Amino acid sequence: MSQLNASHTPLSLDEFDRITQLFASVLSTAHVPVVIPGEAILGIEAMAAGIAAPGRKILNIVTGPYGSLFGSWLERGGATVVEVKVSFDKVVTVREVHEAIKRHSPCAISFVQAEVVTGGSNPAKEILEVAREYQLVTIMDSVSAVGGEQLLTDEWGVDLVAIGAQKALAGPNGISAVGISPRGWQFIEINPRAPRNSILSLLDLKPSTDRSAPRRVPPNLPSLEGRALITALSRIEDEGLEQVIRRHELAAASLHAGAAQLGLTPWQQDSQFYSTLTSTIRIADEPRLHIDQTIGIVAPGDGELFGQLLRVNHFGLNASKEGVSTALITLAELLKHSPEAALTAAAEIWEGRA
Repeated sequence: MSQLNASHTPLSLDEFDRITQLFASVLSTAHVPVVIPGEAILGIEAMAAGIAAPGRKILNIVTGPYGSLFGSWLERGGATVVEVKVSFDKVVTVREVHEAIKRHSPCAISFVQAEVVTGGSNPAKEILEVAREYQLVTIMDSVSAVGGEQLLTDEWGVDLVAIGAQKALAGPNGISAVGISPRGWQFIEINPRAPRNSILSLLDLKPSTDRSAPRRVPPNLPSLEGRALITALSRIEDEGLEQVIRRHELAAASLHAGAAQLGLTPWQQDSQFYSTLTSTIRIADEPRLHIDQTIGIVAPGDGELFGQLLRVNHFGLNASKEGVSTALITLAELLKHSPEAALTAAAEIWEGRA
């Protein structure tokens, strides 16, 4: 009973500070991030609500369904949205971004770093370099990317970035974060449309820097999720973020090597931009792979991609040799093939022989 009561005790200030410190660490930022009392989609929508306003033109990169959704939220807030949209089996090119900026002269740019739905990963660092040339405010959805890809928020000049712990970080999904630079805060603060007294208000959650008010733990922060988050992010700290990213890179490379042995074709067209979180497989001409339900970490396509691809979710604790092997066996069973050649090819990646 005492353990149950302890688990329901509100988070202490020390625990809350530990959460912000751990989030700041995975964001590689010196600025205190905003802790969001909910799944990361809440932070993403809050970013859109905070920056959208009439008279603001925002270049929104669409390489998957979440980019489309973000654009609709920007338009709802009155912003003029200019899209650069590509086929979902590709990622955007730096040239396309550069040309769109020159053509439309936006004040800000938004994009998803890693697309778990499509298995593609946009060239974030290079996009941000172009954005800095034009002094654009930069907004990123890195919910899937964090922990699976490099994310150097301060060094790259990211002004607003949403992250969550439920994918590569192998944590709970009930608490997330938004990293905001000083310029990002200014962009929100001068927006008369930015929400206040709302679940979408980032301003209401802004960390105090002048100690004018006593520091308190947000009362709507779930304590069970908070303690699970501390455990998960502390595990990342112990393993080392670089090693966690490396594990995801190996998982992706070994899955693709094994899938090739099974005669499967990647959904994404350019191997340079494969996501490290998920691997997607083109299945339109292979009826045996048309599944309706997730099998282990092998999942059908979402939304408009259903029936076009399969997704292997090798992120978090499944970014392992065992996780990839199990997925390859599942794929082989669906195809009625032997998995041995696929497993050998995947093992060679993990063992550094390929």
